[in-house]
Amino acid sequence: MSDTKNIKIGKKVIQIEAQAVSAISDRLDEQFDGAVHSILDCKGRLIILGVGKSGLISQKIASTMASTGTPAHFVHPGDAFHGDLGMITKDDIVLMISNSGETHELIQIIPSIRKKKVPIIGMIGKEKSTLHDGVDFILDTSVEREACTLDLAPTASTTATLAMGDALAIALLESRGFNAQDFAELHPGGSLGKKLLLTLDQLIHTGDDIPFVNDDTKLKDALFIISEKGLGVTGVLNNHNKLIGIITDGDIRRGLEKGGNNIFDLTAKDLMSKNPKTIPSDTLALVALELMEKHNITSLFVYSSPDLVKPDGIVHIHDILKTGVQ
Repeated sequence: MSDTKNIKIGKKVIQIEAQAVSAISDRLDEQFDGAVHSILDCKGRLIILGVGKSGLISQKIASTMASTGTPAHFVHPGDAFHGDLGMITKDDIVLMISNSGETHELIQIIPSIRKKKVPIIGMIGKEKSTLHDGVDFILDTSVEREACTLDLAPTASTTATLAMGDALAIALLESRGFNAQDFAELHPGGSLGKKLLLTLDQLIHTGDDIPFVNDDTKLKDALFIISEKGLGVTGVLNNHNKLIGIITDGDIRRGLEKGGNNIFDLTAKDLMSKNPKTIPSDTLALVALELMEKHNITSLFVYSSPDLVKPDGIVHIHDILKTGVQ
């Protein structure tokens, strides 16, 4: 088989699956809307059941739901029939997923679920089926054909079902007003959690680690403070302890170029850049990083309260980058 033929087959598979997803989009109607509102009205969890490939898709949909604000849990129908039915309460709502609509393990537990008076949503690939007639809301995931050349292996049907699950999850997300902060609280780990949760008060240098000099401090002493604190900068305070400037390595170099023989007579006030950038301590680290990059600076003085005259923290760009926030 030539490489060209492989590429042709691959493209055809993707085209068939894309068409299948497009087709289910055209079928969204009041049944979909009813399913969304029923889940929103549910006081418990969304319980998702499926077998085989549909079971794997069920687990993915449950995971997506849980991470986007809809409490969800996957229960295997076979296990439910042998005791795990107790995981479904009267406050829950059930989503059954079956391409054939004749999955025995699902059909056999419908009476037990009905006794709990729990609403049932069905993602079903066959209109004329037992499950189609046994659920409260029908989400039609039928496909014209599978992408498999034998028209047997679940391919287009599983893709369509997964897309329907995503559509349901995002409709619920929008209805709940679920935002980026909510998302972050459910994803505290990894780079995503850091981007959305990590604030400067977890990173800043405080107390004696903050480099400060008075505005009349001589160059030699300012250099010593910059070197001692190891941040490449120092803040400049006036006689009221107010931050009025910042001295960076670049300011020192420019001072050396202009100062000539009188360089060591220069004071911090002569060398400093005025109006240094500052930031509140509860600012997201990602926002602080973007500010540094925008203004081509490496440090920000930090205030834990707008009432403070003197900054009580400083953050260096390396403090943020080493956390992985980018």
